[in-house]
Amino acid sequence: MLHRHPILGLFTGAYLVFVGWVTLGPQPFDDSNNGLIFRALGVLDRYEATSWITYNVLEFAANIAMFFPIGLFLVLLFGRRLWWLAVSIGCGITVVIETAQLFIPGRVSDPRDLVANSAGAILGVLVGLLLTARKARRLRQERTTRPTSPRQRSVAGSVR
Repeated sequence: MLHRHPILGLFTGAYLVFVGWVTLGPQPFDDSNNGLIFRALGVLDRYEATSWITYNVLEFAANIAMFFPIGLFLVLLFGRRLWWLAVSIGCGITVVIETAQLFIPGRVSDPRDLVANSAGAILGVLVGLLLTARKARRLRQERTTRPTSPRQRSVAGSVR
């Protein structure tokens, strides 16, 4: 797996380190209302069409977005047949992170994060499966039309 895709393997590892740093490192935001995110949310709150975008909605969407690449990279790394392994690892990573956050001062473990992170990983796997569907179909067709036994190969070669 890693020997066939060394760049993807390194990139996936680097992204997992980044996710670990973001989720398990020091909390990057202070609770003041002067932050860029809170100012943007204040602007969105002024308009009825965007007033539904709250901090909780934004955080949920950000968690989905952060775990989307994990699912995508893992399904590309493991292959289509092991899609279930990519889902399991993506969901397992979020369980490990949320459990670890219970013991880290300043961090809050939230069941909604389990849902959002797992949803992001699953969506990433689904998109990976969609992106590779055409090539998988083509490879499957080539396998069914290609002679498999030496006798079939010799017969196929004499027919041409």
